[in-house]
Amino acid sequence: MLTSFFGKSKPETGIIITLFMSVFFLLANFEELFLSFSFPEFIEKLAVLLAYLISAYVLNFIAKKNDLTQRSAYKFLLFALFTASFWKLLENTQVIFANLCVLFALRRIISLRTKKVMQKKVFDAAFWICVASIFYFWSILFLVVVYMGIFYYLPKFKNFLVPLVAFVTVAILNFTFNLVAYEELYGFWRWFQASNFDFSTYGSVKVLIPISIILALLVWTFANYFSLAQKAGISMRIPLNMIMISLIIAILLAVFASTKNGSELIFFFVPLSIIATTFFEQKKDRIFREVLLAILILMPIVVAFFPEV
Repeated sequence: MLTSFFGKSKPETGIIITLFMSVFFLLANFEELFLSFSFPEFIEKLAVLLAYLISAYVLNFIAKKNDLTQRSAYKFLLFALFTASFWKLLENTQVIFANLCVLFALRRIISLRTKKVMQKKVFDAAFWICVASIFYFWSILFLVVVYMGIFYYLPKFKNFLVPLVAFVTVAILNFTFNLVAYEELYGFWRWFQASNFDFSTYGSVKVLIPISIILALLVWTFANYFSLAQKAGISMRIPLNMIMISLIIAILLAVFASTKNGSELIFFFVPLSIIATTFFEQKKDRIFREVLLAILILMPIVVAFFPEV
């Protein structure tokens, strides 16, 4: 029943998932939004909620537009379920804005397969990733995906310099903005975020249980996705491979991240949503897929009742 409902992308599924994401975001930020009310902070949180919702829609658009998945609502739903399972993520303004920027970049780099205005797309992708790094430094690692796109689609030396131009552009704009708006210099010391290799917070039940379920889902679905990528034609194999590269980069980002509370996993949930969707869109093992989807839907609801440690 669940797979039948979410197996098709319909307006009602989009509305339900949007409401689900909004409710969990409001619950996670309830104190800041309502108990210690401040109008500027209220407006800021609404902007974060909008960015959070747009992220899901951009992910859905990328998958549909580039035929990475079929016309189902699974990637939309899975992204919502994964992110709603980590309230620290929903409270983190920086990672939500950074993830949206990375999604904008991913949209541009995957669209290189159309072979239109390719250098502009490379510049745009690198530009968005550099903007993302201002919000969350280690998202700069996604420049690797940009360079892989250059390597696949336009492997001339001059094209490898385009991301550098985008980096300098963002650096100048950011430096100028801080100088004019705040009358202060913005240097490497403000941009860089030192890594934290203390994973002890992952031992908390509130974090450990959803991570365990999500990693088990990755292990179960990755083989299917890898097989799909190998069987695809060359025009589709490259975008599918880029999703796998994004997954690897997201894992590295989580390792090097300065905070270890689950919020750093938002970048991991983007490629995983696409990878897992290809499994749910299969026709076989329907009962198993029903049970698995039911577990994933219950996951954020059950985790919400666990106390903070």
